[in-house]
Amino acid sequence: MANTFTQLYVQIVFAPKGRGSLIPKKHKEQVNRYITGVVQERKHKLIAIECMPDHVHIFIGLHPTQSIADLVSDIKTASSKFIKKQDWMPFAFAWQDGYGAFSYSRSHIDAVVKYILNQEEHHKKRTFREEYIDFLDKFEVPFDERFLFEFYD
Repeated sequence: MANTFTQLYVQIVFAPKGRGSLIPKKHKEQVNRYITGVVQERKHKLIAIECMPDHVHIFIGLHPTQSIADLVSDIKTASSKFIKKQDWMPFAFAWQDGYGAFSYSRSHIDAVVKYILNQEEHHKKRTFREEYIDFLDKFEVPFDERFLFEFYD
């Protein structure tokens, strides 16, 4: 894309379907690496990623040739197939519908990376539900609680 210059930083958040904590802690690095590959394959810059047992945070420099919706769909589809193939769980794995996407300026990169990489510490103090609603409130995203993720606190 000649003459196209962008600086788009986006944090994406989504969660597994059906049963709360589905991403085994001992396998989270494999899931992180797999999702990293999907993101990079589609020409986005992966800045930070953290798979928690009940949700995922991905922070990227968005490439202008793909929409966020298409990227999230690609990540969910590919990683779901990857996780199912590993046979880590005695039941079918899937991601919940929907996702959160929050944009940041360049000056926020370090703080967002630190936040994402410290997820385990954050979740000692608050649940994913509390965290997600805080994001929606902070970014002034209107929402109806009936349409939020299924939370397993």
